[in-house]
Amino acid sequence: MARVRLMLSRVASTRIPALVHGESGTGKQLIARALHAQSPWKDAPFVQVNCPSLPANLVESELFGYEPGAFTGAGQTKPGRVEMADGGTLFLDEIGDFALDLQAKLLQLLQDGHFARIGANTERMIQARIVCATNRDLERDVERGLFRRDLYYRISALVIVLPPLRQRAEDIPGLVQYFLGLYSERYQRPVPPVSGASLRQLCEYSWPGNVRQLQNLIKRLVILGTEDVITREMAPRSQQELGLDYDQDSDLSLKEITRQTVEKLERVVIARTLQKHNWSRRHASRSLQISYRALLYKIKRLELPSKRTPNPAPGEIE
Repeated sequence: MARVRLMLSRVASTRIPALVHGESGTGKQLIARALHAQSPWKDAPFVQVNCPSLPANLVESELFGYEPGAFTGAGQTKPGRVEMADGGTLFLDEIGDFALDLQAKLLQLLQDGHFARIGANTERMIQARIVCATNRDLERDVERGLFRRDLYYRISALVIVLPPLRQRAEDIPGLVQYFLGLYSERYQRPVPPVSGASLRQLCEYSWPGNVRQLQNLIKRLVILGTEDVITREMAPRSQQELGLDYDQDSDLSLKEITRQTVEKLERVVIARTLQKHNWSRRHASRSLQISYRALLYKIKRLELPSKRTPNPAPGEIE
């Protein structure tokens, strides 16, 4: 992370495109905001486009805007996110989810700053730094024909790799202290420092959800006021996730115990796969090797959230 901060300080004053790569929950949006905050145009707009959260048929109009009559329902002129970022920074989160036809239009924007609103006869030009983020292996996607090679080379002039939290355990005490202060103030609930035993547990944990998972754990600790939440989170996966913590005094049949165990395991695996793919259900279904419809059914049956929580508060991991 010290190397990441050094890189940010060296390149923040240029408009060179940047690609931030890291697992879900490592803080890619915060890096993009840090680049913007250290740049000469820090007082200009920082405009974020969360690609997976936009319906496929609305991505182009959200990005580039449209003119009246461009399509059914387009009654007035609407500037897009690209236009709103003029003079500042345009942050494209999860660029790997962009369709190929839209990738071609992004390529032109990166090449010369030109774009056209949908339905317009003339082009417009902006000057903005473009920062992209992904948790996907774009080089592999290029080889598979899922991502344009020329666009990849354009957006990866500067690559910033964020390590997962399990590779930077020495940062955990500082992060715990920061989140304790953040949520104690927000919820007006003073809490004592985390005990040494609990802190050792946190440092030895693998953190599949990275900093976001740690952040949410400390938030629960502040709200509930007990370190028991840490003990439960750190419980051995063989017991907690495989469902072996069932009530052994109950008269459940082996068939029922097996059903409950499989259901709990499915819930954990699907939730983590959705998180890994930034809540893109199509990418998650391909990763799990099940149909899209089957995944939707399981999400509903297991009462999983259909999408991640939007609009995190300042200082929270996106």
